[in-house]
Amino acid sequence: MRAVVAREFGPPETFAVEQLPAPEPGAGQVRIAIRAAGVSFVDVLIASGGYQLKPKLPFTPGSEFAGVVDAVGPEVAGFTVGDRVCASAFGGALAEAAVAPQGAVTPIPDGMSFEEAAVFRVSYATAYHALVQRGRVQAGETVLVLGAGGAVGAAAVQVAKALGARVIASASSPAKRELACEMGADEALESGAADWRDRLKALTDGRGVDLVVDPVGGDITEAAFRSLAWKGRHLVIGFTAGMARLPTNLALLKGAELVGVDIRQFGEREPRVAAANLRALFELYAQGLLRPRIAEAYPLERFAEAMDAAAKGAAAGRIVVRTASNG
Repeated sequence: MRAVVAREFGPPETFAVEQLPAPEPGAGQVRIAIRAAGVSFVDVLIASGGYQLKPKLPFTPGSEFAGVVDAVGPEVAGFTVGDRVCASAFGGALAEAAVAPQGAVTPIPDGMSFEEAAVFRVSYATAYHALVQRGRVQAGETVLVLGAGGAVGAAAVQVAKALGARVIASASSPAKRELACEMGADEALESGAADWRDRLKALTDGRGVDLVVDPVGGDITEAAFRSLAWKGRHLVIGFTAGMARLPTNLALLKGAELVGVDIRQFGEREPRVAAANLRALFELYAQGLLRPRIAEAYPLERFAEAMDAAAKGAAAGRIVVRTASNG
């Protein structure tokens, strides 16, 4: 099979597509013939060696993918050859095949494309866990989504709307703000605008927002935290704009919560809840309430371009890589 191989941590241009033996599934594992893989900022961060966890070298980048089951190992229940599935793993997605534990594999509905499925599991699961378990969102509350044109941000817009919230999106470009509105946002603000806080205050009649979904970090974090309503919750998901510092008196003055969201540890520590979340998400998809947006799709041999595009974050929507077998 063909696979992207990183023999050292670094930029995508230092990796190469190589021919490798197809992996054999072990006990409790499923092998998937990959049709599409999602590419995110985190995937590029891991490949660069900048993530808090580092995979063993050499490795194949990519953490989410979709395809068709083509082999099952011993002790596998519920999956057969030919099933359409999506999966997540700590590496291995940018290849023509990968193995995953059956617990990390989810059947996908007939109406869902492989491209949609490849970007659905991780970002939507992160958004749902953030809003439901960590943020305790209630119908009628106002949710501010930072980075609303990115992977988790766009998913959070749709999930929050599906759960009955009012959504104010913040995004850096007109295309991303347009995407956020297409995804269901009630209002969209320009990130970094001089009057950003004033406009947000006006949109909430001076009250502030109940929740902030923050996969961005950087300077906007403090501005968003200052815009919380009494007993607001600020959900920390990522730092694409860098780490942020907050004056701790803000939490006291607003009775507010700064809440960490780690989807990886959540899945490891609370697998039953994580599985229930995925079932809920696929039900919302079946109802037509959730629909990922694909911005660009690249063939496997152009993986470096796909990873560079994900790192730059300029695209409105998700980046995917297709294998040759996807047609």
